[in-house]
Amino acid sequence: MAIKTADKRPAISRKVVLFEFRPTGPLFMVMALLGLVVLACGDNSAVQTVDFSRRIPVAQPGSPPQSTLHVAVAAMISPQRTFTAYHQLLTYIGRQTGRPVEMVQRKTYGEINKLLGSGRIHLAFICAGPYISGKATYGFKALAVPIIRGEPFYRAYLIVHRDSQYEQLEDLRNKVFAFTDPESNTGKLVPTFWLQQMEETPEAFFKRSIYTFSHDNSIMAVAGSLVDGAAVHSQVWEYLNRRSPTQTAQTRVIQSSAPFGNPPMVASAHLGAELQQRIQTVLFEMHQTADGQAILNELMIDRFVPLEEDWYRPIIQMMEES
Repeated sequence: MAIKTADKRPAISRKVVLFEFRPTGPLFMVMALLGLVVLACGDNSAVQTVDFSRRIPVAQPGSPPQSTLHVAVAAMISPQRTFTAYHQLLTYIGRQTGRPVEMVQRKTYGEINKLLGSGRIHLAFICAGPYISGKATYGFKALAVPIIRGEPFYRAYLIVHRDSQYEQLEDLRNKVFAFTDPESNTGKLVPTFWLQQMEETPEAFFKRSIYTFSHDNSIMAVAGSLVDGAAVHSQVWEYLNRRSPTQTAQTRVIQSSAPFGNPPMVASAHLGAELQQRIQTVLFEMHQTADGQAILNELMIDRFVPLEEDWYRPIIQMMEES
């Protein structure tokens, strides 16, 4: 059911959330689940998948009602944390456009791209990697990019436990490594590219590897010594370092990548051009309002700006060379 506001303005609803994070105890339970998977992994040729979610069926097939904006947030951070972080932002967009908003979450970046392509969702915050790999196939359009700490860029961080002796990627040979998503730029493409430059592959280099499906899960896995290393989105690490420093305090960054364009908000080709323009204007002007600025401050976003394709050229180059 929709979350009702006192003044009955358009609100964000969770009723179409497609999967949710349901811990049965503290965050240590998440790491315990990850530990069980690590212990159960086979030889180094197998990449294991870690599922931190319980799947909930989609309510109805077909396109959603046009009066409601269906918005997806790719799982760069875990579902529960995603809803908390983006609830106010999506509510703001709904209020400014006069539309009720419902958040849709999926476990993988590929699922979000397919929902955009089919028109099942209208808007999405997606990772830079899936933006590059999916825009031609699924026809979505970039509306805006966040400026964070004064720049439109982020990086891949290679992290290890703070008490480990690892100082470079080579030190992680025959160790356990956490990727985030098969289509993630920082969580898969970048570390794979680094290994390629060493004439190595993940299957041959690591003892075993797993997928965590969110960057904060990867950070927790390293912090809990359940894996030896991980490649994560720099802004997720920096966000948690400010909001939940007890997690990042157990990790160290030993390598950083070149800069890439920040993850954009994109619109489905099925969303009308006039509404796309309205939403884009709302995002561009958000930092000029008191309510908007307060929400951006909470997300550690300075403002939104138009996307420049050159920001993503390094990702294209890595894809072409891989």
